[in-house]
Amino acid sequence: MLLCGMAISMATAVQSKSQVHASETDEPITFSNASVHDPSIIQDQKSGMYYVFGSHIAAAKSSDLINWQNFTNGYTSTDNTIYGDLSENLSESFAWAGEDDADSTGGYAVWAPDVIWNKHYRNEDGSKGAYMLYYSVSSTYIRSAIGLAVSKNIEGPYAYVDTIIYSGFSEEEAYDANSDVNKQWESTNIDELIEEGVLEEPNPEWFTENGAYNNADYTNAIDANILYDKQGKLWMTYGSWSGGTFILELDQKTGIPLYPGEDGVTEDGRMIDRYFGTKIAAGYGRSSEGTYAVYDKKAGYYYLYLTYGGLASDGGYQMRQFRSESITGPYVDAAGNEAVYPESFDKGVGNFPGVNDHQDIGNKLIGNFLFTRELGEDGTGDGVGYLSAGHNSYYIDAKADKEFLVFHTRFPNKGETHEVRVHQTFKNSNDWPVPTPYRYAGETITEVAQEEVTGTYKFVNHGNQITGQLTESTLVQLQADGTVAGAQEGTWRLYDGYRAELKLADGTYDGVFISQWDPTTEAWVMTFSGMSENGHVIWGSQTSTASDSEQMEKIKTELTESMPDSVMKDILLPTTAAGGSTIEWTSSDPAVISETGIVTRPEAGQPAALVTLTALIQNELQSEQVSFEIQVEPKEAGKLSAYYSFDETYQNAAGDQTDAQVTGDRINNTGGAVPFVEGIKGQAASFYGKSGLSLGKGLITQNAYTVAFWINPAELNQFTTAFFGAATEQSWVSLTPVGPANQTMLWSGQQWYDAPIGSTIPAGAWTHLAFTVDAGRIAVYVNGEERFTGENFPNVFEGAAASFGLGVNYWDQPFEGLIDELYIQDGIVLPADEIKALYDEASAANPDAPVAEEATSQSTLLYGALAFGAVAIARVPMHYYKKAGKKTEE
Repeated sequence: MLLCGMAISMATAVQSKSQVHASETDEPITFSNASVHDPSIIQDQKSGMYYVFGSHIAAAKSSDLINWQNFTNGYTSTDNTIYGDLSENLSESFAWAGEDDADSTGGYAVWAPDVIWNKHYRNEDGSKGAYMLYYSVSSTYIRSAIGLAVSKNIEGPYAYVDTIIYSGFSEEEAYDANSDVNKQWESTNIDELIEEGVLEEPNPEWFTENGAYNNADYTNAIDANILYDKQGKLWMTYGSWSGGTFILELDQKTGIPLYPGEDGVTEDGRMIDRYFGTKIAAGYGRSSEGTYAVYDKKAGYYYLYLTYGGLASDGGYQMRQFRSESITGPYVDAAGNEAVYPESFDKGVGNFPGVNDHQDIGNKLIGNFLFTRELGEDGTGDGVGYLSAGHNSYYIDAKADKEFLVFHTRFPNKGETHEVRVHQTFKNSNDWPVPTPYRYAGETITEVAQEEVTGTYKFVNHGNQITGQLTESTLVQLQADGTVAGAQEGTWRLYDGYRAELKLADGTYDGVFISQWDPTTEAWVMTFSGMSENGHVIWGSQTSTASDSEQMEKIKTELTESMPDSVMKDILLPTTAAGGSTIEWTSSDPAVISETGIVTRPEAGQPAALVTLTALIQNELQSEQVSFEIQVEPKEAGKLSAYYSFDETYQNAAGDQTDAQVTGDRINNTGGAVPFVEGIKGQAASFYGKSGLSLGKGLITQNAYTVAFWINPAELNQFTTAFFGAATEQSWVSLTPVGPANQTMLWSGQQWYDAPIGSTIPAGAWTHLAFTVDAGRIAVYVNGEERFTGENFPNVFEGAAASFGLGVNYWDQPFEGLIDELYIQDGIVLPADEIKALYDEASAANPDAPVAEEATSQSTLLYGALAFGAVAIARVPMHYYKKAGKKTEE
């Protein structure tokens, strides 16, 4: 999935070294990153190029699994890279779900494709062989479908063939909110299959007593995965949450399922459904999606991968692993647990995102983790880590004799930004593939010596919990005498040249030692990975060795370089450092800068304050003090920093009185046009969905401010911003007519916070929006009435030369409509009666203007927010919450 409207196509260059012969060359290589959610990998055997295809029509390619380049144009409706005329080509699938319907209102929901080359496929021109793309469309958490399109060119365009599996249908005529699609089963292909004699009639078990779709037992039809079995037959696994994962054999010549036609059970008691096929995993509304299976000829197993948890950065997304000697199962994990959940999990229809009773089922491959970089260690930054790594595919490169886990992941302290990652895997002595700790950089496993692997490691145990919590690394020592010391105790051994065994208190872990590229230190380091008999995975990354005195100097140097000369907001005072060192702080004036870094600025008109902070750094053998003199700047007097009337001018009539600048489709480019038309008061700025206005920098510099303006949207597009302010591309605030909970809302990035108004402002009418921030207390007003209040809103602008804009941000589709009468008060929090006066003044000045009396209710769509039970809702489109099973009942 592209980042939820935040259409990031990252091309971040990271200098690294090739590990063709890692110890013999210092030549750098470049990691180029791409954003593709739910990446499914295929290698084009003609060109050798690797491709990943993902949700929201995102795809990327690479010649080496290291440097990736996006090549698609997302949901572009005409001249779409993959589908040509998107609406026309997939119209038969969209008739059921996925285009301007229910949760995809105003857009599309095309997800999680899988592409495979089928030499047996018969094309319309009589030729054989095609790339077959199986895609998903979806409108609710259960009303979805899987379709097939084909092309002779792997990059497309793909021509529609058929829609092959539907879900979410009802027994009688029924409709979802914001939808005119009749959900009765006769609207699917089941009616045609009955006419053709493939099925006799609908299965009555598909429906509940009241005729609704029985999603406790039957699946949400998304996340197709295509593979060949050892006999050369073609199969499709698919399914998300709800009733679990199913498998169907496909006709090789057509790519269409060979529907069983009759119900039954497998020898071990699993469901065989006449339409959906054989159940192979999950069920009963538990988190489980991203089905991917692969046959390993060498091992003799089919390996099945699923992803548990919610896909947002705080959702605990994580990959699980099973295997079977038969493609139709039963699949089991390392502890022998069956992949199909037991009947005791049955709570009836609905999805249950808060229920984690399946956390002991499936080998957990990667959880939320951080190889923490301590102050004074080599490198820069916080370290290397992932959040919500999941929805993987798997590639076995027989020629190179290498295997790879391919997935998307988010990152600590980076919000919902996501990228593709590829990790090499190695089978342990029990033939379970185990991922290595760092992304693939070309490394090849070789024999290692005992002295190479002896040392101190950053250690992570991924465990088995389904949690959004971050696990930070601890330190363990693999000692020369074969014992493990530090945060873990036990024994370890190197065997068979590169294999690793660690016997710890919670189990015996078996895996490998391998040298990998550590992006924090930009050096090759020894690592280990292993899996226990219970399917838990551990990682280790060797740290550099430095004497206590050397470490002390490194800590002092980095601390000195990181301390500011002057401050206007709270500062981070670290209390731990490399080598187990501790830091204690004292302040010459705790009322101005406390010993925990809290800054209290002098009032406006007062002189700046000088404070001395002293750090006592201690390790086992020594202690040293270092002091820093820091100037605390006084508050600025509150002022009207901006007033834009847009009466035939872009000029700011307050503050520095500079002109706003017209941008292109992003705040940081050029090339657009914003003309003036009749507004709520005089003229207004008119935005055409292709450009915006940059208001310049520094309009808000304090943690107390007011923003107010009039808005008249022509279209309501999710995540499109009206007012945007950013200290950095990660730290920002945005007032958007339609936010992640399908409501008008103010929200912030990096420190994620949502302030929804409980409804959506209408298109085609004027609405007055305002918000105030007062040292963390946020209030949002609609037409002069307070609609949201909250605490702990992040301090984004204080001490930052922030940029501000209208109608554009760094990522999303620009605003289309009118904006007028923009006021920004820096350091002034207007009371409610003055905000009401701004509304009354402009509305009275133009009584004939269409003013919205009441915002459109979106109460039926609030479950996405309520399911998280928190203020901070991840930056994910609402229809994707449905995919992740966030609604508990239909």
